[in-house]
Amino acid sequence: MSVQPSLGKLVYRHDLTPDLAIIRIQPSDGSPVPDFRPGQFVTLGLKLDGEDKITNRAYSLSSPPEEKRYFELYIKWAQEPVPGKFTTALFDMKEGDELYWRKPAGAFTMEDKKADGTSDERTLVLVASGTGLAPFVAYVLHLRAIGSKRRIALLHGARNAKELGYRDLFERLAKENSDFIYLPTISRPHEPGSEGWTGHTGRVESLLVPKSDGVSELERALGNRVAPENSFFHICGYSGTIDNVISILQPLGFVSNRNKRKDGSFDIKVETYG
Repeated sequence: MSVQPSLGKLVYRHDLTPDLAIIRIQPSDGSPVPDFRPGQFVTLGLKLDGEDKITNRAYSLSSPPEEKRYFELYIKWAQEPVPGKFTTALFDMKEGDELYWRKPAGAFTMEDKKADGTSDERTLVLVASGTGLAPFVAYVLHLRAIGSKRRIALLHGARNAKELGYRDLFERLAKENSDFIYLPTISRPHEPGSEGWTGHTGRVESLLVPKSDGVSELERALGNRVAPENSFFHICGYSGTIDNVISILQPLGFVSNRNKRKDGSFDIKVETYG
C-alpha cells in the first residue's frame, strides 16, 4: 500500500532572479517537519492543468534537519528547450497556496565515516553547479548546528553573480569561521547580473585546475595540496560538471562511489541532475 501524500502550503518565497527562487513549504496541519538527513530530497506534488492525478517532482532540501518549521528549497524554473509544466506551476504559486509532499528520502547524504567505520576527519570539499548547491546548504547548516569542527570548502559555480544563491550566508560564515572556505565563481561575468563582480570566473571545475604555479585555487585557499588522504569530495550538479571534476581528481588518486575500491572505500560522492 502506497503512503498517501501530505498537504503543505507555500509560506515564503524569495526570487533571486525571475527564474530562480528560494521557497519554504510548511505542513498544512501544523505538524513538525519529519526527521531526515542532510542531502536528502522531498517529493512535491501538484495537479497540473486541472488533472485529477498528482504529478510529482523531487527537490533537494536546503534546510537542515534541525529546522522543524518548514522545508526550504532552492529551485530553478525550467524554461529550455520549452517551459517545464511543473516548475511553471510552482513559480505561479502564491504564499498560502497548497501542494502535496512526501517525506524526505535519498542517498546523497553526508559521509562522516570511513569504510572501516572510523570517523572521517578529512576536509569536506563540496562542489556544486547551479541549484546543485541545495544539499550543501543543509550540510553546512547541520554541521554548524551540531558544533562540528570539520573543515569545509564550498565551491559554487553559477552563470552570473545574482545566481549565486545563499552567497550572503556563506560569506558571513566564512568571515566567522576560518575552517569554512567559500569559493564562488561565475561563467558569464559580462552578462546582466554580474555588474561589479571581482571574484573568480569560469566554471566551478576550473577552481580545481592547477594554475601556472601548479597550485589550484582550491589548494591556494586550503593552504595544502588536495589528496585522498586529506580531502573528501561531494559533487552535485549537471553530469558534465561531475565528469569534469572526476577527471581532474582521478589522476590524484581519488575514487568515486561509482567505482569503489575493493575495501568499499571512496573519496568522491556524486549526485547528478539535468
